[in-house]
Amino acid sequence: MAISDDSKPALAVGCRLSGSPEEPTLLFPEGAIKVKGTGAMILGLCDGQRTWPEILAELQRLYADGDPLKIREDTERFLEQLRERRVVNL
Repeated sequence: MAISDDSKPALAVGCRLSGSPEEPTLLFPEGAIKVKGTGAMILGLCDGQRTWPEILAELQRLYADGDPLKIREDTERFLEQLRERRVVNL
């Protein structure tokens, strides 16, 4: 499922990032997931204020050496997996 351009991804109710910025943990009602590197960066941008294109633009700016299409595909796949677990609202 493609994320729509007007979507403003955000953590679902009852979910939050906890711990140090270097090793955050995503807490949700059914458990916890350690997130690292790019995953933590993506979740930090999913504040419910930024639109999907704004999140992508920021990631593509931060990872300017990367392929923009791959950044989009990988980010979309990551968020979709978290949506399926009801951790992220798209």
